[in-house]
Amino acid sequence: MGGGQQETPVGVHALIARRRSPRAFDAMSDVTPEQIRTLLDAARWAPSFGNTQPARFLVGLRGDETYARVLEALTERNRAWAHRAGALLVGLAMRRNAKGEVPYAEYGVGLAAENLALQAVAEGLAAHQMAGFDAERVRRDFGVPADAEPLVAIAVGVQADAEVLGGPRDVERERAPRARLPLSEIAYAGAWGTPLL
Repeated sequence: MGGGQQETPVGVHALIARRRSPRAFDAMSDVTPEQIRTLLDAARWAPSFGNTQPARFLVGLRGDETYARVLEALTERNRAWAHRAGALLVGLAMRRNAKGEVPYAEYGVGLAAENLALQAVAEGLAAHQMAGFDAERVRRDFGVPADAEPLVAIAVGVQADAEVLGGPRDVERERAPRARLPLSEIAYAGAWGTPLL
């Protein structure tokens, strides 16, 4: 399937170790309404500041009108591969609720999107989150209110072999091992830049 995978330390949960952001999706495999419901339920249970629950989602399944409109809002580069995904979503942040301004709304949507992505792995699916989309087009096409901000587009589907992407550069990129900074570069103690580990 997709590609190489960097070794993860012992103790990292398999859902995290297996999570990737593929571009190669199987255009013949559907994402069922039940699977989408489960993914959205996982997103719903994400933590948020003061339980404000700012995350909202526009959800399209391949073949429906929402899917087509989300696909059209993606950049050309993202449309080139995302059309094979079984579902396309847009994650939005509610900036206000009945109590007023919602602090850390973007953070809340990020947590919800990661819950969704990890649940996708548990369902045998994959999710790829994208910044490359036209937020204003989403606003206009879906009648999004002013206090909701489109933040991320998400493709969900069954991962396919990288060869479906066609070009050698895209195939190589898809198969490349995941890489992350070492812990010594992200966790400090005592002073900035002094590695914890």
